[in-house]
This record gives sequence, C-alpha cells and structure tokens, in this order.
Amino acid sequence: MFKNKKEHFIFILMICTTMVFIMSCYNVAVMEGFSSNVFMHALKGFPLAFVYALIGDIFIVGKIVKVITSKILKPTDSMAKVGMCMSFFTGCGMVIWMSLFGVVVNVGFTHNFMAAYFSAIVTNFIFAIPLNLFIVSPLVRFIFFKIFPPIKNSELEIDSIDPILE
Repeated sequence: MFKNKKEHFIFILMICTTMVFIMSCYNVAVMEGFSSNVFMHALKGFPLAFVYALIGDIFIVGKIVKVITSKILKPTDSMAKVGMCMSFFTGCGMVIWMSLFGVVVNVGFTHNFMAAYFSAIVTNFIFAIPLNLFIVSPLVRFIFFKIFPPIKNSELEIDSIDPILE
C-alpha cells in the first residue's frame, strides 16, 4: 500500500489529524452540548490530543494492530479487506487510547475515573468506528492516492527485478 515509511507517516498524519479533530468536536458536543463554542474548544485541545494520538498510533496501537492483523489476514487478501481490517482494529485501539486521554484531562484521577473511562470508551466507540470505517479512512485514502499514486502490479514486477542479476 505504501511505497516507503515517509508515505506511511504522511498517511498516519492525515488520518490522525482528521479523526482527532472530529472526535474532539464530538466529545465537546457530548459534554457541553452543541454550540458555536464546540469548534473553538476542540481547536484549543487539539495540539496536545494530536501529539498523544500520534504517539499512541505509531508506538503502541499500530504495533498491536500489526500483530493482530498478521494472524487474521492472508497475503492473498484484497487491499479492501486489508484496509477495512486495519482501520477497524486501529479504530478500536485508538478509542481505548484516546478515551484514556479524554478522561484524564477532563475528569482526572478521581473516584469517578473508571466509570468515566468505560463510559467514554462506549460513547467514543459508537461514533468513532463508523466514522473511521465509512467516512474518514475512505476519504483520506482517496486523497492520499491522488497525491501518492499506488504502484501498479506491472510496475511492481518490473521494479522488483534485481539490477545486479542483469
């Protein structure tokens, strides 16, 4: 899917930016009700949430998802199946990861922490998984592949020939 680590990182940045901002707006609206302040509050908390999400996606959730999907997917599976599977498991992991962030920032380590955390996981899962699977991931993939066209199978075969053997 990605030609190199740079492309993979750019893809993660695109997904992460979009999901963090939309989920920030959603969570502000859930906590405060929908108003004109939702976008301003989401923007105010965005930088810290984005950095936390990026760290979680790259160093924790992404690594766990690779292990899980390597046991489920086969090399012959379609790119659509691989994409959906990766998006689903990444979404699940990120809901757990980012719900922790939201509860620590908004509730703190009080006697309500565990109840708030489990409530946040359920509330975020209901919105984040369909958002990621059906809107954000397809849209970001479309934009990403317009910027970085994928390698076609015929190009892959030609490029994979070892020039030393020629």
